[in-house]
Amino acid sequence: METEERINDLQSRLAFQDDTIQALNDALVAQQRLLERLQLQVAALIKRQDEVGSQFGLAEDEAPPPHY
Repeated sequence: METEERINDLQSRLAFQDDTIQALNDALVAQQRLLERLQLQVAALIKRQDEVGSQFGLAEDEAPPPHY
């Protein structure tokens, strides 16, 4: 009887670990998607900043005035 209880305990632990691993994987996938979206947004902002800077005639190495 003790062996059967130990097997049941191990099966329960394995099921819990499988659920935990799946939850962690799902969270990691969601974070990766968010990171990719943020990288695209940052790239778009950099491009837009460069476009706006060129419209106002600011050189890339020219710092904005201190009041900005």
